[in-house]
Amino acid sequence: MGWLRGIEGHHRSLVKAVTWRITGSADTFLISFILTGRLTLAGSIAATELITKIALYYFHERAWAVVPWGRRS
Repeated sequence: MGWLRGIEGHHRSLVKAVTWRITGSADTFLISFILTGRLTLAGSIAATELITKIALYYFHERAWAVVPWGRRS
């Protein structure tokens, strides 16, 4: 998969994805709790989006790792 190669390694992209999702999921949990008033529902919503969005962000980062636009040599 040569198109996935870029300046950043896979481990860095994965760690960035996980730490960003923790932040995003905490936000989703808070918003869900404010809107529903239910801890279990807010937790379920946050847990679901945590799992799906880690994968989405990882592949998004890998794709951008090979795009030269905006990089300085």
